[in-house]
Amino acid sequence: MKMLNQEEAKRISDKVMSLSKADECRVQISGSRNGNIRYARNAVSTAGLTENTQLTVSVAFGKRQGTASINEFDDKALERAVRRAEDVARLAPENPEFQPAIKKQEYKSSATYNEATAAIDPEYRAEVAAVSINACRKQGLIAAGFFSDTTGFETVANSNGVFGYQTLSNLGFTITTRTEDGRGSGWATRSATDAKKFDAREASEIAIEKALKSVEAKALEPGRYTVILEPAATSEIIGRMFGAFDARRADEGRSFLSKKGGGNRLGEKLFDEQVNVWADPWNKDVPVLGWDDASMLARERTDVIKGGKVASLDYTRYWAEKQGQRAAGRHGNMIMAGGGKSTEELIASTKKGVLVTRTWYIRMVDPQSLLLTGLTRDGTFYIENGKIKHPIKNFRFNESPVSMLNNIDELGKPVVIGGDEVRFQMLIPPMKVRDFNFTSLSDAV
Repeated sequence: MKMLNQEEAKRISDKVMSLSKADECRVQISGSRNGNIRYARNAVSTAGLTENTQLTVSVAFGKRQGTASINEFDDKALERAVRRAEDVARLAPENPEFQPAIKKQEYKSSATYNEATAAIDPEYRAEVAAVSINACRKQGLIAAGFFSDTTGFETVANSNGVFGYQTLSNLGFTITTRTEDGRGSGWATRSATDAKKFDAREASEIAIEKALKSVEAKALEPGRYTVILEPAATSEIIGRMFGAFDARRADEGRSFLSKKGGGNRLGEKLFDEQVNVWADPWNKDVPVLGWDDASMLARERTDVIKGGKVASLDYTRYWAEKQGQRAAGRHGNMIMAGGGKSTEELIASTKKGVLVTRTWYIRMVDPQSLLLTGLTRDGTFYIENGKIKHPIKNFRFNESPVSMLNNIDELGKPVVIGGDEVRFQMLIPPMKVRDFNFTSLSDAV
């Protein structure tokens, strides 16, 4: 992939807009190099590298819109894309919720790019797999894992003078370890913008320890327990809540944030006072692009929950105009305040409880209360007098993140949880929660 620099991206964007005869024109260019390596049963199974650069042009005649995408950048290809988008727009019905192209924005750059991550090559990926596999072999365990890295750039522009350009890089890693008889299982995940902060051996050793300790799991009666949720387990549950702060759904009565009789619950205290959540594109641990791809609006640092109160809702431009509110770029990360304790220190302060490594296969039961159902997996343990006493069989749970965040005993030190692209990142603490509702047992490990 040829990584377009800012000057090249600006020249191509300007060329596309100059070719358009529509009332307005919007351009997005993205390029990425995605590398990966996958292993299973202690052997590498696949490795790959994909490169792509794509340009999307959107035009409008009045409220009629058309879009076309290409991955060629010569003058003829650019003109074909513009003409195609215009043809589609002329045939399209009017969009009753159409919003004209935004006015010029000020985009503040964030630290989404790191040289060490961008320099990752096949040898680096192979070393990640080798370190993990060898560590598992030494313990007589079977490893399966996936490492991926992304380097790329994003550009947005429109005919009102908007222009943004930013480079990005990221990496993600997951590992599952199993005992040969299949009775023990451990898991770990890592994400980072800076490759120097990633250690495949450290992550693998955590998964190894959990696999070895989870053998001979005992059944514990379903019921309500004090639970310590590791950050990855926490993120799978409350991540679904973060996606539900949409103002329109709340105003139209389709959300847990809907108020009886109409309106939304902005400003109401719905969570424990310890709960503080905000979005910040410039956070050094989870930086994201300075704009929202969908709307091209600039992102801002925004309180989402403050002292347990709903501090803000997400407004699309259409809904903000309809409700007399102000729209801003949708969040690219979520950061939750915590304390200074590690997961191990939370365990040490627990008289009786359950440690959950991972939650998975989560499904929505009731959108109005955000009731979710899911399973624990890859290391669930019974805690007694501040120590892990023995492994226990996995549970199915029925729980709402709203209820969960009202039952907090203590929050630990936040850690990064995310994927292999700078799209949505979280900084989430482990948490000790009381009365977590386990409804039945699961035989899966």
